[in-house]
Amino acid sequence: MSYISFEKLQLINLDFSLSRELLRSNRAGGYSSTTIAGCNTRKYHGLLVVPQPWLDSDNHVLLSSVDETVIQRNESFNLAVRMYPNGVHEPKGHKYLRSFTASPIPRLVYRVGGVVLSKEMLFAESDSRLLIKYTLEEANSPTILRLKPFLAFRNVYRLSKANIDLNNKFEAVQNGVSWQMYKGYSRLYMQFSRQAEYTHVPDWYYNIEYIREKERGNECNEDLFVPGFFDINLKKGESIILAAGLEEKSTSGLTRQFVSESKKRIPRDTFENCLSNSAQQFIVRGKNKTEIMAGFPWFGTWGRDTFIALPGLTLLNNDTPTFKAVINTNLASLKGSLFPNIGRNNQPDYASVDAPLWFFWAMQQYSLHSGLKAEVWNDYGRKMKQILEGLKRGTEFDIYMDEQGLLHAGTTGMALTWMDVVTNGKPVTPRNGYAVEVNALWYNAICFALELASAAQDNDFIKDWRSLPDQIRVSFAETFWDEKQGYLADCVQHGQRDMSVRPNMLFAVALPHSPINDEMQSAVMKRVRSELLTSRGLRTLSPMSPLYKGQFGGNREQRHAAYHQGTVFTWLTSHYAEAWLKLYGKSGLQHIQDLYEGFESVMFEAGIGSISEVYEGDPPHLPGGAISQAWAVADLIRLKTIITRYQLMK
Repeated sequence: MSYISFEKLQLINLDFSLSRELLRSNRAGGYSSTTIAGCNTRKYHGLLVVPQPWLDSDNHVLLSSVDETVIQRNESFNLAVRMYPNGVHEPKGHKYLRSFTASPIPRLVYRVGGVVLSKEMLFAESDSRLLIKYTLEEANSPTILRLKPFLAFRNVYRLSKANIDLNNKFEAVQNGVSWQMYKGYSRLYMQFSRQAEYTHVPDWYYNIEYIREKERGNECNEDLFVPGFFDINLKKGESIILAAGLEEKSTSGLTRQFVSESKKRIPRDTFENCLSNSAQQFIVRGKNKTEIMAGFPWFGTWGRDTFIALPGLTLLNNDTPTFKAVINTNLASLKGSLFPNIGRNNQPDYASVDAPLWFFWAMQQYSLHSGLKAEVWNDYGRKMKQILEGLKRGTEFDIYMDEQGLLHAGTTGMALTWMDVVTNGKPVTPRNGYAVEVNALWYNAICFALELASAAQDNDFIKDWRSLPDQIRVSFAETFWDEKQGYLADCVQHGQRDMSVRPNMLFAVALPHSPINDEMQSAVMKRVRSELLTSRGLRTLSPMSPLYKGQFGGNREQRHAAYHQGTVFTWLTSHYAEAWLKLYGKSGLQHIQDLYEGFESVMFEAGIGSISEVYEGDPPHLPGGAISQAWAVADLIRLKTIITRYQLMK
């Protein structure tokens, strides 16, 4: 049996099957995503979702879904599922589902009387093309498979509505047809591995509902265009491959491509292989750049997320070339001392004080992984000095180093740290002034740079910066440590300490260079474990706070209000482990192993085989947000590596 598999009783239960989603992206930045039952529940769902860079910087849903109908003795059995208002599902093809397996690629099996039909799906690695293989496993009489494509041709953030402006014409191509609903879009080619009969009967399907959008308070009803249908005669044991892509392809090579693409997949047959498989999906390669998508299905590239996720996604999967390619792509967009935190291609947003500091951490992980120091400084030292000196002198967003050596950032109305949600023009978690993790990262970056400069014998840099670490250690403790309460302030504004118990103080312990003593570190970890640790990561706020919100849901404003007020983030877990093991060594290893092993059940939830963006603060810590998040996946890969490293210690 496949590692990830579901049986009939689970699949026909729509509460179960519609809460589990499939995702496969490719290196061109597109993706294919739906639920395991094949019913789209989000506006972001679609079988072929691809960039249209000449239109905008977002992805676009071209092919929303495909209805499969089995026809025998003039009787039709529609295997599809769609939702309409008032909880109506029509058709109800989920009742024919018998099994789902995920390795090496997703495979669904349907049974209709004496007919057994299997459906295997994959998304090509570099070519924006969906491939679906249908096999008639069993049949007692002649069988027709009818396939009906549902087209959207719209931005992932919008919904399609019936209109008279579309182009409803088609063009015949080899073993298929192509359509271009609107001028400016790529043509969508639908082809088959052998002849299929196409009947052109253009029609609109109205008011299809996406339940997850409805739950999130978003517009949730869409009209989809069906240009016609394909009929294929199948005999028992026969297969046919459907290919949907942006270019016409020689159909004689479809079977070969399907086999080749299947072999490329890391099999999702273990917890670790699921993580490695998922890690590949965030990497996007363009002509002159390599980027990390922060999450699917709606995130783009984020500077902070990129640097936090990069070591786990690349170095720990033995892919140093991709690590360097991503670093070089991001360095090309460096403006002074800041990296763009949000935005692709046009209108990047540089409002992040910690993105450049996480760049240092990522390079630190590379140095530890490779054993290189002088070489790293020789290759990247100029940019590192540019960042440090720019932050020291002062830059945009009221970012500057003060007389005590600490880093100040932001004024009223700004959100420059990772807790950056803004609602109605105001930060939900205002942390301007001196943020504890920003200054821990600042200290760590300077110490790391001095290490590299020493190895490369850059005496000028050492002379200018060597006195700062001692100064920062003193001022850090004076500014953030509260002796009476026994932990670090989360941030300090105008001399006032915010003593909210948040995970940010963790980094003063977890980073390779810590600005606080052992006694303080121990007290911090005691507080973090007792109030913030869950089986899915760390809460963003202690449940003891009156501002704590234990559920994550509702409309946009409600979700934003909870996002950093108790919601759990997995990406903090490996940093917790590093801090814990730094203090307790191998004697603390079992605690960390238990944490890691507890995540295995996540492989069968939400975005199957991956890790969600967030989890609720209250038990049972239900998943929320994006179904696959880069820094969460990367964190668990790091966590496993940390455990292995300590296991090998004598």
